[in-house]
Amino acid sequence: MELIRKTIAVTTATLWTSPEKARPIDQKAITNPVKLESWIENLTYSQSLELCDHNHIQSQVLYGEEVIILDERGNWSYVLVPSQPSSKDERGYPGWIPTVQLSERVPEQFDSSITVNKHGASLITVNGNMELSLSFQTVLPLFEERQSDYLVWTPHGKSIVQKDDANLRPSKTPFGTGEDLVQEAERFIGLLYLWGGMSSFGYDCSGFSYNMAKAIGCTIPRDAHDQFKGGMIVNDGDWEKGDLLFFAYQHGKRSVHHVGIYYGEGKMIHSPSTGRFIEIIPLKGTLYEEELCGVRRYWRNS
Repeated sequence: MELIRKTIAVTTATLWTSPEKARPIDQKAITNPVKLESWIENLTYSQSLELCDHNHIQSQVLYGEEVIILDERGNWSYVLVPSQPSSKDERGYPGWIPTVQLSERVPEQFDSSITVNKHGASLITVNGNMELSLSFQTVLPLFEERQSDYLVWTPHGKSIVQKDDANLRPSKTPFGTGEDLVQEAERFIGLLYLWGGMSSFGYDCSGFSYNMAKAIGCTIPRDAHDQFKGGMIVNDGDWEKGDLLFFAYQHGKRSVHHVGIYYGEGKMIHSPSTGRFIEIIPLKGTLYEEELCGVRRYWRNS
């Protein structure tokens, strides 16, 4: 049976554990268009914590990205996200998305594409009827490179992205260095943590490492425990900038619960937890030092 594919038709779609997990307070995250900034700002600490503790959210998916439809229930669709490798399903990350946030328009084969290189880049339709604020790392197929902008394919038709807001994406993206990965991560210092967050509106710990790796051409698993199983093992004393640091319960002996990016000089940059912001911290003398269970390097893999 041929797979049904659709694309994300909102700035960022949230992947829910089930349709019932979306609360009244989450209404702005399940509409089209979404109002992510307003949704996140209006969540209290306890409401944000519930997203994790009560298993409300699995992940997020960016505008224009393709998903595979497995099932539909009422106004919701059960999908897989092929771009997010996961041990939950070898075909892609699973979860529920409001059907109103999906488009049946799927791009044909394109030779080139662009990648949004900053948070909040504007997307304007050629008829000027719509403008979206795009997340960092949104990828869109390219129709034409013009003097000051790119004409791109979107679920809403041909649209425009300014050249300052995006980079041409080669058909085979070369891997950047660990230094490059850290430089990308530095741009988001001060961004509020969001459980399940996979956009520059808010990242969780593994969403942060996933997207910073993506920014230098590496596709890694979505979740921290899966990220820990891959990459190249890095021994003590051999850490370099851009390596991923993993932390586990009971002094590093149990399940992995957190990932950060090695910043150099004994520090890491990470998206810590609900209510906190992306930060650079020293490891020495912290709980993280006690819970460190391993280091992995993805940026030299090919």
